[in-house]
Amino acid sequence: MSVTTTPHLNFRGAAKAALEFYHSVFGGRLILVSNADAHSAETPAEADQIKFGQVIGADGFQIMAYDVPASASYDQGEKSVFVSVRSDSADEIATLWGRLAQGSTIVEDLGPSVFSPAYGMLKDRFGVTWVLDVAVAWDAA
Repeated sequence: MSVTTTPHLNFRGAAKAALEFYHSVFGGRLILVSNADAHSAETPAEADQIKFGQVIGADGFQIMAYDVPASASYDQGEKSVFVSVRSDSADEIATLWGRLAQGSTIVEDLGPSVFSPAYGMLKDRFGVTWVLDVAVAWDAA
C-alpha cells in the first residue's frame, strides 16, 4: 500500500500556462486534458481551459492543476497555500530556484537560514507561493 500527497492548484483560465511553466522548470511528463477533450465545457469560451492537468517528474515531483469554471466561485486568496520543494542537494535547489524565479516576485532570497543551508520563498507569475529548501534533519533538543 502506498499513499502520496500531490498539491492541486486551482486557477481561473491560467492552468495550462502554469503547468507548461512548471514542466519547463521540473521536466518530466506533462498531462493536459481540456474541457473540450473531456466533453465538459460549460461555455464555448471555456473549451480550451484545463479540466485535468498534471506534471509528473522522474524524480518524484508532482503537481496538479485545473481551471475553476466561471459558474463556480473562486478566490485564490493571499496565502492560501505554499508549495514546498525540498531536496538534499543545494545545487538542485539553486537550479530549480533559478528557473522558478523567472517572472516571479522574490519574497525571501535563496540563502542560508537557521534551519537549512539554502531556503527561499517566491510568488510566481501565476500567484502561487513556492518555498524551496535543502532538507536537513531537525534536532529540537
